[in-house]
Amino acid sequence: MNTVLSRANSLFAFSLSVMAALTFGCFITTAFKDRRVPVDIHVSKVMLKNVDDFTGPRERSDLGFLTFDLSADLQPIFDWNVKQLFLYLSAEYATKSNSLNQVVLWDKIVLRGENTMLNLRDMKSKYFFFDDGNGLRANKNITLTLSWNVVPNAGILPLVAGSGHVSLPFPDTYEITKSY
Repeated sequence: MNTVLSRANSLFAFSLSVMAALTFGCFITTAFKDRRVPVDIHVSKVMLKNVDDFTGPRERSDLGFLTFDLSADLQPIFDWNVKQLFLYLSAEYATKSNSLNQVVLWDKIVLRGENTMLNLRDMKSKYFFFDDGNGLRANKNITLTLSWNVVPNAGILPLVAGSGHVSLPFPDTYEITKSY
């Protein structure tokens, strides 16, 4: 009737139920916390080139280069249920062919226990800022936004946009590239 194996199975099932309830309780204590913080983004240099696009037909595409400053205090985001933050700076803009374009320009992982004061100066984009045509030239409304994914110990992975962004125009002319 009540063998050792049956008792061990009951104890294991009860332990799993208690751990699941505790994990849900831990999740619910931080599930509705507002994880937005003020972000200050300043773009100091914008450059635009028209280069060969080798990914498709032999056409030329716009390639943008940005130099930016970024500052934010991420300390209020961290609590006992946050393991790390995945930060990324994205650009959003509209062109004639696409009503919404989104490009990730830079990213960083901030672990718990690291310096949470973000104060970056004269940063360059980490990834190429390519457009699939000539939609960057003379585009007057390119918006940069810092967003982050919160990686918790227990619960969902919220995607949060910082409460600060900057809109900037791109130049009307291309930079001349030197050929060697």
